[in-house]
Amino acid sequence: MAKNNLNWTKLYRSEDWLAVWIGFIIILIGCVATLTGAFDFSALNFKTWTCGEVLSGSQAGKVVPLFDQLSSGQFWLKFVLTLAVLGVLFTVGARLTGEKAKKFVPAFIAVFVLAAVVRLISAEFTLNRYLEWAFWALIVGMLISNTVGVPQWLKPAVKTEFYIKTGLVIMGFSVLFSNIAKFGLYGLGIAWVVTPLVIIFMWWFGTRVLKIGNKPLVITLASATSVCGTSAAIATGAASGCKKEDLSMAVSISIIFTVLMMVFEPVLIRALDMSPIMGGALIGGTVDSTGAVAVAGSVLGGEAEKAAVLVKMIQNILIGFIAFFVAIFFATSAEKAAGRKAGAAEIWNRFPKFILGFFIASLVASFIIQPVAGADEVKAINSVLGQYKNWCFVLAFTSIGLDTNFKDIAKQLQGGKVLWLYIVGQVFNILLTFLAVWFLLSGVVFPIPVLD
Repeated sequence: MAKNNLNWTKLYRSEDWLAVWIGFIIILIGCVATLTGAFDFSALNFKTWTCGEVLSGSQAGKVVPLFDQLSSGQFWLKFVLTLAVLGVLFTVGARLTGEKAKKFVPAFIAVFVLAAVVRLISAEFTLNRYLEWAFWALIVGMLISNTVGVPQWLKPAVKTEFYIKTGLVIMGFSVLFSNIAKFGLYGLGIAWVVTPLVIIFMWWFGTRVLKIGNKPLVITLASATSVCGTSAAIATGAASGCKKEDLSMAVSISIIFTVLMMVFEPVLIRALDMSPIMGGALIGGTVDSTGAVAVAGSVLGGEAEKAAVLVKMIQNILIGFIAFFVAIFFATSAEKAAGRKAGAAEIWNRFPKFILGFFIASLVASFIIQPVAGADEVKAINSVLGQYKNWCFVLAFTSIGLDTNFKDIAKQLQGGKVLWLYIVGQVFNILLTFLAVWFLLSGVVFPIPVLD
C-alpha cells in the first residue's frame, strides 16, 4: 500500500494529472501568445450563420452566411490549428495512459470532426438563440449510439472524463474571485447560501425519502441542480465515483430542464411583475447553464442579464469547493461503510487532482495575472482560452452522447425516482432562491445595488 501511495508515475500516467498538465500547457501558451502578441493562438470559433437570410438591426454584421464562413482560408487554418493542438496533447496523454497512438489518432480525428459538426449546427442563427452546443452534442452522439452504433475503432477516443477534466482546468482561469466584489454580499447571499442548502436537501430527499441507493448519482444530480448543470455534475461525479451511465443521465436531465426553464422562467417572472434585477438574480441562481442564464436574462433586459450572469459566475466559483468536499465525504464514507478508516493518503489517492488544477488556474488569474497585466488582458486571454475550453467540453458531450443508450437510461430511472429527485429539488431551489432574492434585492431590507 505504501508503495502505491508514493507512486510518482501517477503524475504523468494517470488521466487526472494529465488533464491538469494539458490544461496548464494550454493556459500557458494562451497567456504568452496574448500578453506578448507574438502569435495568434485562438482556436476555431464558429460564427453565427444563416443560409442566406438578410438580417438587419443589431444582428447585421454579426451573422455570417454559411458559405462565406466555410470558404474562408482563415476558417480552415483555425480548424487545422485547433485539431493539431488538441490532437497532439490528447494523443500524448492517451499514450501515457496506455493507449496505442495508431489507434487513438484516427479515432480522435473522427470525434473532433463530429464535434465540429455539432459546433456548426449549434451556430445556426435560430438554434443559437435557444439551444447551446451541449444539447446538440448529446443529440448527435445519441443518434449514432442508438441507431448504427459506435464502431469499435472509434471507441479509443471516446474519453468523456479526460476531455471534461481538461476543460474544467482551463475554465478555472476564467473563474475570477474579483467577481464577488461586483455584486458583494448580494451575490454571496444568493449563490453561496442557497446552493449548499439545496444540495443538503436533495441529498436528504434522495437518500432518505426516495431511498435511492445510488448515492453518487444523488450527489451528482444535486450539484447539477444547485450549481451550474453539466460542469458541476461532471466535477462532482468524478469526486464521488459516479458511473459513466449515471453521469450521462444526470447531464441529460439537467439539459432538458435547462431548456424548459430558459424559456418559461422569464415568462413567470414577468407575470409576477418582479424588478429586472430581482428577475435576473433569480434566473442566475436557478437556471443551470451559464449560457442559458445569459439568454434568459437578456429577455428581461440589460440589467437583468448583468444580474443573472454575475450571480451565476459567483455560483460557479463553488464548483471546485463542492467537488473537494464531496471527494472527502465519499472517500471517508465509503471506507466507514466497509468497516475501515480512511487515512489522509487514501483520501489523497481518491481525490480528483483536476480540481487542484481548477483552483490553481483560478488563483493565478485572480491574484497574479490580473493585478500585473490588468483586467482587460485577462479578458483577452480568456477569450482565447474560452474556445479551447469549449472544444474540450464539446468533445466531452459528444462522447457522452456516443456512450448513452436509451434502454440503459430507462433502466436507471429507478421507477421515476431520479426524475422526481430533480423536479422536487429544482422546485425547492427556485423557492429558496426567490426568498433570498426578495430579502436582498427587493429594497425592503437592503438598498438595491446599481449595476454598471
